[in-house]
Amino acid sequence: MKRKISIALNEWKNKPHRMPLVIGGARQVGKTYILQEFGHEHFENMVYLNMEIEHVLTRFLDAELSPDKLIPFIEALKGERITAGKTLIFFDEIQACERALTALKYFYEQAPQYHVVAAGSLLGVAVNRQKYSYPVGKVEELTLYPLDFEEYLWAMGK
Repeated sequence: MKRKISIALNEWKNKPHRMPLVIGGARQVGKTYILQEFGHEHFENMVYLNMEIEHVLTRFLDAELSPDKLIPFIEALKGERITAGKTLIFFDEIQACERALTALKYFYEQAPQYHVVAAGSLLGVAVNRQKYSYPVGKVEELTLYPLDFEEYLWAMGK
């Protein structure tokens, strides 16, 4: 499905000095869908991590945030090879794991060659409610809104 945010996603992918990307927005507006579609269309592979159900990863993040340790762990967990520039790493429902949000900072500082995206609903509420260390200045943020009228017409083939 064509969405206006796709242009911004392509621009982010091609930036030479890109930060991890966090997509926020209301529930059920298509954050997961658009990022999975983007991953399948623009990368050789995508590693999808739903932080509401990846309890083994959540426990690992309690002890380790370094991308040098995290990448091999995710590869073993998911049985997929992660290659810089060819793999999209997608942390979904990131508001469910404070440490995953913090890990984005370390991807920016220590491993900017990886394409890392995260999505979550009510991120602002979760950050204010928890003792989150939000990676201010270390991530790029976009908001996905519900379909506007033009996007609706595109979806209807008009």
